Amino acid sequence: MVGIADFALHSAQPRFHFVDLANQRVESFLVTHGTGSDSEHDGWLKRYSNIEGSEATSRGAYMTRSWYVGKFGTSIRMDGLDPTNSNALDRAIVMHQAEYARPEHVSRWGRLGRSNGCLAMGPEQFDRALIALSGGRLIYAESLGFAEDGTIVRPPRPQADLIVRDGGEIIERIAPGAG
Repeated sequence: MVGIADFALHSAQPRFHFVDLANQRVESFLVTHGTGSDSEHDGWLKRYSNIEGSEATSRGAYMTRSWYVGKFGTSIRMDGLDPTNSNALDRAIVMHQAEYARPEHVSRWGRLGRSNGCLAMGPEQFDRALIALSGGRLIYAESLGFAEDGTIVRPPRPQADLIVRDGGEIIERIAPGAG
């Protein structure tokens, strides 16, 4: 089992995919992105970041670690495996449940709430993640744009990566293939 978070899709769409490779099945659920990724709070991820304090979601491959009990109850630690998410453990980027990630939130507001960069799901959906993905599983977060009907979705504006240049300057770079 692997998890794929497709952040080219709007937060009101199922964009976290549990991929059961052995049985060739996919289940899809809602998942949040970070406040720093969507300052307009319109449900579209606009930027990724691996920078401490950015409150943005990071792109790349993660390996899940152990469970722990924190602010949102039982949560799953995630270790970033790429330069674009290598600070995940230090930034406390985890997978957890949240009330603002329930389908009812979409019904009321037209979009999910936002995390501080974590992958948050509704409690019932998170229970599935806890069982299927904790303890050494792969999660991949990227802007792929695969809609449920098989069409390709493009975000309404190009997505970007926030990066730090030598000297500490933070710049925004349009992400390849993201718009």
